[in-house]
Amino acid sequence: MNKLLIVILSLFFSAGLAGQELAVSTNLIEYVNLGTMNIDASYGFARHWSAEAGVKYNPFSFGEGEDALQNRQRTFSAGARYWPWHIFSGWWVAGHVRYQEYNAGGLVSEETSEGDRFGSAVQAGYSYMISPHLNLNLGAGIWAGRDVYKVYACPSCGRVLDHGSKFFVLPSDIIVALAYIF
Repeated sequence: MNKLLIVILSLFFSAGLAGQELAVSTNLIEYVNLGTMNIDASYGFARHWSAEAGVKYNPFSFGEGEDALQNRQRTFSAGARYWPWHIFSGWWVAGHVRYQEYNAGGLVSEETSEGDRFGSAVQAGYSYMISPHLNLNLGAGIWAGRDVYKVYACPSCGRVLDHGSKFFVLPSDIIVALAYIF
């Protein structure tokens, strides 16, 4: 995962940067989601458009055995954001493709589900300019796609209750992010 982040950032830096064409952000709300670490990088390639790539990672389980509480995940996304006024300021809409490997359980019941999700997301929001190099991004989105899953009776017992593949529609993000603009 660290190698992927280094490659993404290297590609952005090697593209011949001028002033305020690159932004790196982290969504503060994701940390409330059982400590999900996240980072997004954006490169403004036109007055109204920026390309984005992001990673979310949560390796944490809280508790032991059947009492475990977890929302573990590895999520990768890439897409573009349209800015009606100018990149990194004002209103925006975005589209992404996304892959997620997940293992969640103990949140509502002892049942644990794990699997892979593939899909696309749409988001919208507003970026407040706090200072010349710091923004506060607010937004929300939904994503839909295919979920290949297994459901277990508990986090540690291994008894499969259900498995298969299904279409899903889920909230993708609630965004309260700090962005540093280079």
